[in-house]
Amino acid sequence: MTTPRGFGPGQPAGLTVPTPPTGFTVAAYPTYLQAQSAVEHLARNDFAIRDVTIVGSDLQMVERVTGKLTAGKVVGAGAASGAWMGLFVGLLMSFFSQVQGGVLILVLVAVAIGAVFGAVMGLLGYNVTKGRRDFTSASQVVARRYDVLCEPRSAEAARNLLARMELGNNTGAPVPQQFSPPAGR
Repeated sequence: MTTPRGFGPGQPAGLTVPTPPTGFTVAAYPTYLQAQSAVEHLARNDFAIRDVTIVGSDLQMVERVTGKLTAGKVVGAGAASGAWMGLFVGLLMSFFSQVQGGVLILVLVAVAIGAVFGAVMGLLGYNVTKGRRDFTSASQVVARRYDVLCEPRSAEAARNLLARMELGNNTGAPVPQQFSPPAGR
């Protein structure tokens, strides 16, 4: 579990300045899950876990295409979005309405108007692009390598624990790449 800066124990309330990671690289992994598993191994072995940092290196933005974008999909998504907005506006209007029996009709009309407006706006936006982006996608930033860093005072102990994890590796658990501390650190 991660804690946003400024909200964790021992952090000053206004600390928002990013700081570069410190410590020696004790292991490197090709995936975040493997690096996380190594840190969990350290935690299970009563290691001073506050000395550990996971650092992703060689970041890249990956966009995975999830499907083809069609006018029908755009109209449907616009209508759904507009209907939700219409529901919200209709409910707000119903609180201030003087009409006793027509509250449900008022809300339904607002939903219908919102759906039509959303569908039209979605179709207009789709037609403006003229086929330049006829696909849907999901983007994320990933790293090519995840280093486990440890403060110098406990780096050797972390290396030893991770090496023991590697020696006892019969289950396909992550196998770290060991590093020596850089000269001058």
